[in-house]
Amino acid sequence: MTFIKVKISNIVLFLFTFLSASYTASSDTIDEPILSKSGMVVSQNAQSSNIGAQILNRGGNAIDAAVAVGFSLAITLPSAGNLGGGGFMLVYIKEEHKTYFIDYRSQSPLNANFAALFKNTSPADLKLVDFDIVKKGYKSPAIPGTVAGLLDAHKKFGKLSLKEILDPVILQALKGVEVSYSLHKAIESSLQLKEDPESYRIFYKDNKPIPVGYIMKRPDLAKTFEIIANQGKSGFYSGEIASAFINAMNTNNGFFSTEDFIQYKSRINEPLVGIYRDKHIYTAGPPSGGGIALLTALNFLNTFDIDKKDSHTFATYHLLAEALRRGHNNRSHHVGDPSFYKVPTSGLLSKNRSNELIKSFQTNKATPAFEVKPHRVRNESKDTTHYSIIDNEGNAVSNTYTLGYSFGSGVTIPGTGVLLNNQMNNFAYRYGSETINSRAASPANKFAPGKRPMSTMAPTMIFNQDGELILITGSPGGSYIPAAILRVINGIIDFDLKVSEATMLPRVHKDWPYAGLDYEEAISQDQITALEKIGHKTEPKKKMGSTQSIHIVDNIRYGYSDLRRPGGGVSIQ
Repeated sequence: MTFIKVKISNIVLFLFTFLSASYTASSDTIDEPILSKSGMVVSQNAQSSNIGAQILNRGGNAIDAAVAVGFSLAITLPSAGNLGGGGFMLVYIKEEHKTYFIDYRSQSPLNANFAALFKNTSPADLKLVDFDIVKKGYKSPAIPGTVAGLLDAHKKFGKLSLKEILDPVILQALKGVEVSYSLHKAIESSLQLKEDPESYRIFYKDNKPIPVGYIMKRPDLAKTFEIIANQGKSGFYSGEIASAFINAMNTNNGFFSTEDFIQYKSRINEPLVGIYRDKHIYTAGPPSGGGIALLTALNFLNTFDIDKKDSHTFATYHLLAEALRRGHNNRSHHVGDPSFYKVPTSGLLSKNRSNELIKSFQTNKATPAFEVKPHRVRNESKDTTHYSIIDNEGNAVSNTYTLGYSFGSGVTIPGTGVLLNNQMNNFAYRYGSETINSRAASPANKFAPGKRPMSTMAPTMIFNQDGELILITGSPGGSYIPAAILRVINGIIDFDLKVSEATMLPRVHKDWPYAGLDYEEAISQDQITALEKIGHKTEPKKKMGSTQSIHIVDNIRYGYSDLRRPGGGVSIQ
């Protein structure tokens, strides 16, 4: 089969005369982006964005600012910002014209094993209740990679000293931040925080979640930051901080060992690269499945000529849903830690594979899951966070990191202020079950000690045909991450929208093998009815993801923080 360019405006629209008129987002209802010719920081918390801008003003580059923002978010956005989690980062060095991919994903403890986790239950016999052990408490965290990832990026690419970078973050932790309504509600809804004495001490006051307006000071985190500022990476992975981790784990029957901390390393690799229209898309490679899902979806959309007037039509939503269904299928079987499994990345993203996925597409019918076949070779959390940074010289960072669930495992290591992830929840423990047809049985993501679980995080950068950086973006949102990023790319490249307008376009998501098409409630009921008529089983969702983006046009940077989650902000140098 060869690729055939199809005009989207001709797709099935004649079947539904009641469809809404085409729509382009208006600046009358959407905030204008912040524009600047200087350095810019866009994150999910305005106070942390300000810290990043401070570092740029002190002579730091984008990587220095990224380190500061990453540490700061542990204070301002503790549900997702972290030292106790892990993530993926893209670093673009303008002078080299080169983009690096840093994998600092959390890694399963060497002492962890299936029998200890599930009391010798066989994979096929696991019940939903069995998975509580990897969702919260001391057996759910994987070895944190955030400190290694941020500090390795700083060592290779940074300009300022670590102490210069962390000084304002230490001050922020000591002075404290005001508890917002959204943080208060996040604490209130996080049941696992109540079950850990140290977390309860930090996030509760008078037996209630700390109230709105309360100044939350974090001297415990400030002490940890100071140790890292003075001792670097070894200050976290050895010495008194590592000892505090091991002691707490031993007391609470956890798995962490000294060897886990000694052997943990971030990995600096080549990013995945795809082409959409005439733009080059750089994103995260394995163990990210999000990058493969995103590029698969873009390969699918590349087959269609999309009219600029179609940004909000039934036909566009149908194409986005079908593209995402194929993207999620492509990541569900053969994507995992490349140190443990030979991920067939080139095959998954090949033209042959794209043609294979397109064969099952119909313009007037939703594709059933069974018709989207896995590539033939021999339940995720939404509480992640992303930030995008560019400096005066044009160096840039796109960074996404996570604790897993909101507040991760709920476990805070006493004396350190470090809240731990629950990434042990993200392995495929039911591998080998003949009754499972989903990521839960993925051979690539099968649990093993010392392994990194697959993730949907997909920090992304886009370059034009001349090699110039034009977009830095990414999103939290678990399995919604590819949908959020795809829609921003779709809005900017296909519809020539401002970054603010592209960000606030309504989003759809369709996973595999699950039947439902999730949609944001901003989509009109006429469009939803039309989608249902061709077989999509629709389900409303209030919001999908929270992209933090910088769009560069004619050397002007346009920054925009998604309005779907409160508290974000753009700061400029």
